[in-house]
Amino acid sequence: MEFDFVIVGAGSAGCALASRLSENGKHQVALVEAGGRDWSPWIHIPVGYFKTMGNPKMDWSYKTEPDPGLNGRSINWPRGRVLGGSSSINGLLYVRGQKEDYEQWRQLGNNGWGWDDVLPCFKRSESWEGGSSELRGGSGPLSVSSTRLSRGAVDCYVEAAQTAGYPYNEDYNGESQEGVGYFQLTAARGQRCSAAKAYITPNRKRKNLTILTGLVTKQVVIEDGHATGIVVVGGDGEQTIRARCEVILSAGAIGSPQILMLSGIGPGQNLSDNGVDVRHNLKGVGQNLQDHLQARPVFKCRSSTINTETNSLWKQAWIAIEYALKRTGPMTMAASLGTGYLKTREELLTPDIQFHMQPFSTDKVGTATHAFDAFTASVLQMRPESAGHLELRSNRIDDHPIIHPNYLATPLDQQTIVDGIKIARRIAGFEPAKSEIIEEYAPGKSIGVNDDEAILDWARNTSTTIYHPTGTCKMGDDDQAVVDSRLKVHGVERLRVADASIMPVIVSGNTNAPAIMIGERASDFILEDAA
Repeated sequence: MEFDFVIVGAGSAGCALASRLSENGKHQVALVEAGGRDWSPWIHIPVGYFKTMGNPKMDWSYKTEPDPGLNGRSINWPRGRVLGGSSSINGLLYVRGQKEDYEQWRQLGNNGWGWDDVLPCFKRSESWEGGSSELRGGSGPLSVSSTRLSRGAVDCYVEAAQTAGYPYNEDYNGESQEGVGYFQLTAARGQRCSAAKAYITPNRKRKNLTILTGLVTKQVVIEDGHATGIVVVGGDGEQTIRARCEVILSAGAIGSPQILMLSGIGPGQNLSDNGVDVRHNLKGVGQNLQDHLQARPVFKCRSSTINTETNSLWKQAWIAIEYALKRTGPMTMAASLGTGYLKTREELLTPDIQFHMQPFSTDKVGTATHAFDAFTASVLQMRPESAGHLELRSNRIDDHPIIHPNYLATPLDQQTIVDGIKIARRIAGFEPAKSEIIEEYAPGKSIGVNDDEAILDWARNTSTTIYHPTGTCKMGDDDQAVVDSRLKVHGVERLRVADASIMPVIVSGNTNAPAIMIGERASDFILEDAA
């Protein structure tokens, strides 16, 4: 098989990239995905992330090493392994981040990545239900809508935040991110709009676009310093797919660096130790790993929540009937309803913490909900200083890389998560949340509201990822950079990386929308160079 462009990974960036590269009909494009087609109905039902995360048919099911910042705990890191990638199994939350994030990328030497450069890509990708404007797109392939589900406990908490002095913000993807409000979703008419549904499903019949699923990419073929194709393994054994023009890795913040390293591109010592011939000693591959860590305060409440609304087969059946007939109800629920972007310190120019307010609660993400009504006011630091890394475990693609997230490794990160938890508890003391809340379940009364040491220890013992790994193929021109500002891999011709791994610094918020934007932006560069 031979194509002009071979894209590895049909996730958020890869789907956008494949659609745009094949749009003009001039180029033969292959999109290669390790997982299968997005057949499962649980992918398309918004609340289906409860069923898809942790399912090895759709999730790579990565796991971190025991992390000192989490008091030695190892945690699960779900990543999509299906057409649509993580956009097919995530919580549907649409957040662009702050314009200052992209200005920082530009200031770090990445020309073409400032806010004025990326805003057109955000706009052309989305179809916002509010219509087009100076900042929003109204006719793109990705459906973005307001949440249509509400629960009293979350509404009370959002209102209490306003009583506490935080402004209400109807559109955090608009002029300013700061304030409290409700999440926007990648959904339309009660169904998920994944990157695959947005970019691939409508264009599947294009004669110049070939979708190949169930093929795991083992390595990039490098000949005389040029990428000429990829080696894949699947049902028919091992084969080579050739690329006449370029190979583009869009396999995500874990997959892309692993494939590079197995191809001999990466930190020489780690490659040699695992029996991989070093073709290009690029020490930044797998470094600069950044993620958002969420602490999860839980409050028992008086009004009904998902905890008790789904605690019997009879109730679940009625919820399913409502969804089948009306496309409404709890099955349309995203991972969170309410949100907030707040500052932990007055001197900050922009918010540094984000809230995810959820009308349910668990002791551990992925386990059964509590038997009592409660809601969660999850809080995270948006711009952590701490950075980890990943490295090869072996020279086999089937062996997941070793992941060291290095959470809460700096005093600023530690203080910010503590201050975020304090703000969550403080808001709970304002009306109408105060009257709605029966008691604080976690951290609980045993941990004093001003006991920073105990609060931090609770966070270390209970916090978990909110599924935003980034940065492992950093964009830039310093000694840790993997790609340049046009996403070309340093030192290897005809090879690019286009996914969340290229972020030099993690964005202030959820990463799905920025990953799609990166796919859009990459298509601009590639088509310009191919002209």
